[in-house]
Amino acid sequence: MLAIPVPPLDPFVRERTAHYDSDYLAADPEFGQAHVTVLGPWLRHPTPADLAGIDEIAATTSAFDYSLEQVGVFPNGIIHLLPEPAGPFSALTHRVWARFPDHPPYSGQFPDATPHLTLDAVAPDVDEARVREMLGELVPARCRADRVQLQWWQAGHCHVQHTWRLREEG
Repeated sequence: MLAIPVPPLDPFVRERTAHYDSDYLAADPEFGQAHVTVLGPWLRHPTPADLAGIDEIAATTSAFDYSLEQVGVFPNGIIHLLPEPAGPFSALTHRVWARFPDHPPYSGQFPDATPHLTLDAVAPDVDEARVREMLGELVPARCRADRVQLQWWQAGHCHVQHTWRLREEG
């Protein structure tokens, strides 16, 4: 999966991940447990040419600031934060997808993939209000998207396979 890490929310997402399945906690300190997905799933075994394609996209994409404040719930029960502005995330997703058209976001399950940071899932003891309460002063979070990670998600072995820096202006 290609993702933009969100360090300010990493402790929260790590805690929630540990609550459900600690096998998916990354030991890799660079791994963005909290992230906004750019494109996933992506190639299982990218070639050097595939990696160069992402390098080209990252090198021509400016880093950008965004905030996370609005908590929402998707129809499938996923509780999430919506980045504002969402446009730069969507634009990056569409650029990568245009380069790799056989890999639509979320395997094409969601025609209008909404950029988001997954926080939790609705359950008998978890709802949107409870998650807002648990977030406390973590939101609003002011963030900077400055890199894209190729993340490997596997029980007991979550790690970053590659990182591309986005272009810094000035």
